Amino acid sequence: MVRRVAVIGAGVGGLASIKCCLDEGLEPTCFERSEDIGGVWRYTDSVGERRVSVYRSVITNTSKEMSCFSDFPCPEDFPNYLPHSLLLEYFRMYAQHFHLLQHIHFKTTVLSVRKRPDFTTSGQWEVVTETSGVRESHIFDAVMVCTGHYQDPYLPLASFPGIDTRFKGQYLHSQEYKDMEAFKGKRVLVVGIGNTGGDLSVELSRVAAKVFLSTRSNTWVFSRVSDHGFPSDMVNTTRFNHFLEWLLPSALMKRIKFQKFNSWFNHANYGLASTKSSNFKVIVNEELPFCLLSGTVVLKPNVKEFTETSAVFEDGTTEENIDVVLFATGYTFSFPFLEESVLSLFNDNRSLYKHIFPPQLEKPTLAIIGLVQLTGSVMVGAEMQARWVTGIFAGWNKLPPTIRMMADVLKKNPSVKRKPFETENLKISFISYIDEIALCAGVRPSVLRLLLTDPRLALAIFFGPCTPYQYRLVGRGKWSGARNAILTQWQRTLKPLRTRVVDDCSDGWHWHLMCLLALPVALLLSKYTRLGWSPWAG
Repeated sequence: MVRRVAVIGAGVGGLASIKCCLDEGLEPTCFERSEDIGGVWRYTDSVGERRVSVYRSVITNTSKEMSCFSDFPCPEDFPNYLPHSLLLEYFRMYAQHFHLLQHIHFKTTVLSVRKRPDFTTSGQWEVVTETSGVRESHIFDAVMVCTGHYQDPYLPLASFPGIDTRFKGQYLHSQEYKDMEAFKGKRVLVVGIGNTGGDLSVELSRVAAKVFLSTRSNTWVFSRVSDHGFPSDMVNTTRFNHFLEWLLPSALMKRIKFQKFNSWFNHANYGLASTKSSNFKVIVNEELPFCLLSGTVVLKPNVKEFTETSAVFEDGTTEENIDVVLFATGYTFSFPFLEESVLSLFNDNRSLYKHIFPPQLEKPTLAIIGLVQLTGSVMVGAEMQARWVTGIFAGWNKLPPTIRMMADVLKKNPSVKRKPFETENLKISFISYIDEIALCAGVRPSVLRLLLTDPRLALAIFFGPCTPYQYRLVGRGKWSGARNAILTQWQRTLKPLRTRVVDDCSDGWHWHLMCLLALPVALLLSKYTRLGWSPWAG
């Protein structure tokens, strides 16, 4: 029986894990190597000690309602997309409200996590830590690793001949970037067009003499602001849309998505993406199209090689007098503290059962939290993982036999090894994954049942945004405030915008539309439930 749990890391995954341990009556001890909570979201000017943090100007890509902890909504006066300072403040509020700080050992580095000699029967771990030069050994019944994706900068210099032998300018990874002041008046080449590459290109265009953005990927760009001014993820990430994606052929859904992307601007005209592309990524950036349109950012293909002062691209063009090359090429993750016998059981997150458990481990007492790539908030995913994992540790939930877990891993995950910058299009559907883990934990809501007992809530859940509160309606960890949080989520969305009120009688149109659509959708759901498909049945 698990009682004492080691939590490694006090970022968002670590905080959620501590809280879930406490909810299940477990005894968590969290080890954080820095002096504070927040993980990558705690901004610092320092780039030393292998610590990764956000850059000064970063703002979240997912809205507050879609990213918050499921039983602790963001304050209604917080903006919908949070700068890192406000997100960290929210983490502090969460930690203080649930009394998490007393369980965290700061400035403590985990040196090793090894199986005890009797692991096959006890499932216990020996954890060695170091604080101020003093080493200490601990025995734990289970370990939750919450160190996340962003650990080691991926700098593929071998793929860019001449960058470290001939090129006389400066090159660095985006991990070292903090603000734009050092790039004033320079000609900058940004390599990589993920969310970071797009953000930094736009920011640098305000002070640099010229910014070039090099990409090998087909990339679709969309805005955080929807057509009617609401946060895009709240409008698009709904169970209704998820149902349509299941119902309609994938080719048709892809065509619909491409048309929606191109309704903002024609991506082919900008050299970003073609509707014929099979492999592509999606990034969030409102300003990049204008920067391309105004010429302050120039899009280029992949770099072929570097000379002393220039970059030669695969299309044969050359850009001279490059001062700085900024690699936005992502990160790799590693677990240097885990013993080799454990590491050998999984080579990446796709080798883990449900992206959490090493399936061949003799006892399920090691969980990797937050190492999943989702189309929505990873913070919500990490919390749901922690709820399921601690339920297993406490004996409420059980894992299937090893052979079934291995079969599930092999079925869902291709064996092709990809580089960090190629994994964007391998992101898992947010609703699909959260629902899958919620079903395992016994906390997935039933829209059909709610339609009979609470029609208003059922409609809000099905047609409205799939916010985290939905997973606090039933099962262990049920929260009495979940229903109200769902029904007032649009009020919290609009609250920070109402700094100047104007008369408008258009409010509530979406509610009437939902009522009109309810009956045919309910009939459709009933039909497919009888056929054996019911993604929302509890």
